[in-house]
Amino acid sequence: MHSTALESIHQGLGARMVPFGGWNMPVQYRGILDEARTVRQKAGLFDLGHMGRVKVSGPQAEAFLQRLQTNDVAAIPPGRIRYAMILDERGLTQDDILVYRNPRNDGFFVVINAGNTARDLGIMRAVAKGFDVKVEDCTGSLGMIAIQGPLSEQITQRFTKGDLKSLKYYAWMETEVCGVPMTLSRTGYTGEDGFEVYIPSGLEKKVWDAFMEAGTPVGMTAIGLGARDTLRHEAGMPLYGHEIDETTNPIEAGLDWAVKMNHDFVGRAALEQVQAKGGTGRKLVGLTSASKRCPRQGYPIVKGGQQVGHVCSGNISPTLDTNIATAYVRSDLAVPGTPLEFLVRDKAEPAVVAALPFYKRAR
Repeated sequence: MHSTALESIHQGLGARMVPFGGWNMPVQYRGILDEARTVRQKAGLFDLGHMGRVKVSGPQAEAFLQRLQTNDVAAIPPGRIRYAMILDERGLTQDDILVYRNPRNDGFFVVINAGNTARDLGIMRAVAKGFDVKVEDCTGSLGMIAIQGPLSEQITQRFTKGDLKSLKYYAWMETEVCGVPMTLSRTGYTGEDGFEVYIPSGLEKKVWDAFMEAGTPVGMTAIGLGARDTLRHEAGMPLYGHEIDETTNPIEAGLDWAVKMNHDFVGRAALEQVQAKGGTGRKLVGLTSASKRCPRQGYPIVKGGQQVGHVCSGNISPTLDTNIATAYVRSDLAVPGTPLEFLVRDKAEPAVVAALPFYKRAR
């Protein structure tokens, strides 16, 4: 089991620690719903040291990434970021990733999911054999924390040399944080504004403590994986192992906006076949339910007594004050407003198809 550089801090804050993707991580410090509300209303600080971090450089770095993943890397301007997926030859999802083009246009940076890091690195190195490129795993040499919420810019600017107001969504910059050269991005996995700070190993506690000292007086708290899951779910963002995995493809998951057919990536031919057939017969949808029972991963979805799908993720939404879920259902039932049911120990509970995302912040 791996530990991040901040494990002792989480334990000191009384966090409940759980295994996640091969890492010992804080699932919650207080109540999950209370932590989620804190991020929506104020700000929250997250330890993301478990995420995989990979540098890609060399003369054929761009060509390598074009082959590796689904988005059009050639169209990414310096200092910008794109969401993409790594597929296998069948068009099935191996991981979803973020691809960063360096601000100086001298290479790339890729962020991958914790539980898939070893597999992704194996895939990357196998693809890299056909290119003049260097794939460097810097997960152990580069820390990562995130701050999310409406107060995140105000708090982060106190320690950042660069002007954060000029940093666009899905962009990153080289700057100084706490007086030390670092990189900082503006993406987020909660639906709120926020930043990720990439920290040279050994300085993680210094940066975490500085943010906590500045943020605590205005209501910022540390946030665990439980609230992070609730927040991303409200914002309609997929989680590997739930909405997407090696049995799903980007088209049925509603992620075809991150697939650009203008380059020859692994799995392209298989996706073209899916498109030619008009899909797979199922689609990912949102569900809401006023039931006293919350739909959970794996619960069957039924219509007229017949199973028509299954739940991928389910949560009590503190923002919407109702139960929410994502589910794969038959394509003909994927219209918002369609009444369905989910089964809990063979007992049917009501649900209604809803458009995704459930929540979108005001801009």
